[in-house]
Order: sequence, then structure tokens, then C-alpha cells
Amino acid sequence: MRFVLFYHSLISDWNHPSAHVLRGVASELLSQRHSVQIFEPADGWSLHNLREQGGEGVIKEFHATYPRLRSCFYDPLDMDLDAALADADVVIAHEWNDPALLRRLGEHRAHTRSYKLLFHDAPHRSLQQPLEMRSRVLSRYDGVLASSDGLRRMYETRGWVANVWTWRDAVDTRVFRPWSGAGSPRQDQGHGDAVPSLDLIWMGAWGSAERASELDEFLIEPIRALGLRARFYGARYPKEALSTLRAAGIDYGGWIPDFAIPAALSGGRFTVNVPRRMRADGLPHTPAIRVLEALACGVPVVTAPWDECEEMFTPDVDVLVARDGSDMERRMVALHSDPEFARFIGANGYQTVVSRHTCEHRVQELLAICRQLGATEARRDELQNTASNLPQLRRPAALNQS
Repeated sequence: MRFVLFYHSLISDWNHPSAHVLRGVASELLSQRHSVQIFEPADGWSLHNLREQGGEGVIKEFHATYPRLRSCFYDPLDMDLDAALADADVVIAHEWNDPALLRRLGEHRAHTRSYKLLFHDAPHRSLQQPLEMRSRVLSRYDGVLASSDGLRRMYETRGWVANVWTWRDAVDTRVFRPWSGAGSPRQDQGHGDAVPSLDLIWMGAWGSAERASELDEFLIEPIRALGLRARFYGARYPKEALSTLRAAGIDYGGWIPDFAIPAALSGGRFTVNVPRRMRADGLPHTPAIRVLEALACGVPVVTAPWDECEEMFTPDVDVLVARDGSDMERRMVALHSDPEFARFIGANGYQTVVSRHTCEHRVQELLAICRQLGATEARRDELQNTASNLPQLRRPAALNQS
């Protein structure tokens, strides 16, 4: 089929937690010989910050890691949807797109029957688009791909769209896989000879003051109390957060691109997942992506409680679940003091991820949804011809080097 995907950014994952999944789905669609075109805005804030924080070298590394993925940049003010969607069978717009574009896509779909239009709702942090936007815009969409059962049930209860499916986060195992101490991929699910130099590696944003209290209970205080060697990676850490890390003896590694995470995780014995306990906007949330990334690399995970963990994993077999800060300390001690137990958890989690939660699994689910909606597959020769003749919108001069 011919897929057209609208992303906030394909190239940048700077403070953009959905980027990994979006890249993996696009890569898997291409590997199954579907036609894929990806649009991202020329002025996207994540790409702008990536250039400032990482420079052009990170963009070159992105292209080296994903040689088949390319963005078509567009100006939100004058994008020609007729040209962009002329040959589309399925159009998917991610939640982080501008509301005006989402509205235009719904209006365009209302005037044509040539493609199916889906909204991918995977809000990892605060809402990019308010709930009111969903009620106004999405009635013209053919359906919603919701990142959790709780989010799916919210849509069904409010009746915003005719069709909604649970379509969870997934991991791209082409990029996220066990890594050796020498810096090359390995296939032994965490049984390498190299001894990690640190106890704990953590990936994530610092967030608000409320978020800081959760991090203190489940991360900072247990690390300080146990005297663990730890390093944090993430974007936008305020001065107060950096002072907190220094006081606890925690190293800060700054922001790193997603495709550098497997190598970084290999430097620690285990990692921790600290989901937000309650979202002020009332939107159900399943914070699974960092757990999936770590387990795909064979790294054991201990997590604070989160909704739908049991729908994805078997607690205390695939991942360890800590009820509070004291329980988190006990779980950390178990992973730190018993290497065999840590390998057991890491290996079980790895097997669960590769058997159930890869981007290949999600693409198979997506294709089944498309067939349910009546989207038809084109002949292979048509796809090959289309792939080389998709409409190319005007490319801003500032991005000609990407």
C-alpha cells in the first residue's frame, strides 16, 4: 500500500519520545515493500533544538542509521494536500502535529474517498493537542490508533470517532539490541564478558516540580542511599536538577540521540522506569517506550507501578515492579548483588519484547486495521513506480544540507 505519514519530526528525537517508534514503523513498512512518504514541518522545534544541541553530525548519524528514511519538508502555511495525498492509500497523522494541519487533513478526507485517514495518539508527556481538538477534528478521520487500552476506552466512551484500536508503543530491533562492551552488537541477550562500569543508567526528561518528587522517591534517594554509581541522560535539565544530581553523586551525560541509547545502556547493570503517577489533563498514558528500549538491549528494568504493565509484561519475571521508594531500594539491591538474577530478568524481558512488542508486530497490526477499513493493496509494479515519483514539495533552503 501507499502510506503517507505526517510526523512532528522524523530526523529529530530531541525531547521527542515518539521518534523511535515512528522511525521503526516507517522502516518496517519499507522492508515489507510498501510505499512510504514522510512529511515533517520545516520549522519543527525538535529539529531546531537538535541542530543547536547536537549539530549537523547527529543528523549525519541519523541518515547513516536509517539510510532508507527521508523527510519531505513542508511549509504549514501553504502545503498542497491535493499533491501530497494524490496517490495515498493510507494517511497517518501523529498527535504531535500542528492542530491546523490535523484539521486540514480531516477536511481533505471529508471531500475524498481515495484514502483512509488515521490519527496516531501516543501522548508521552503533556498534551500537544487539547481534548477539545479531538472532539472537533477527529470526527472526519476514519479511526484512531491509541497507544493504550485506557486511551482507547476514553475514545469509545466519548464517541469522538467511529473506529479506535489499541496500538501500543514498540521497539525497532534493528537499532535497539544487545550491545557488547567493545561497542558492537551482540546476540547473547546480555551475557557478554564485559563488566558494566556503572550500576544504573537512566534515560528521561526531568519535567515539572511534581515530576521531580517522583524522581526523588524512585531514583535519586535510592541511588544516594545505596551509593550506586549512576548516570542520567536527557534533554532540558534545569540548574536545580543538575544540582540535585551532583548532591547525590550522579553523573549527567546530557542529551543523546535515540540510536546512541543501546551503547549507553550497556554501561550499566540495570535501568529504572519512573512513569508519571497522574496526568493533570486526565488523559490515560502508558509509559512503555523506555522499558521496551532497555529490554530489547537485554538490560534489566525495575519500574514504579504503571497502568497496563501486566498487559505487556509479566511482573517480577520480565520486569521488577517497585511499589514505593523503599521497595525500589530492595529491587535495586537484588539486581546489583545477584548477577544471575539480573541476567534472568533481562533475558526474560528481552524474549517478551522480541516475541510481542517489535515494530514488525505493530506493522502487522496496522496492516490488519487497514484491511478492516477497506484499504486495498496496489500491485508491486505500481508501488515501485510510485515510490520514485511521489510529489516533492518545496524544500526550504535552510534544510538543503539534511
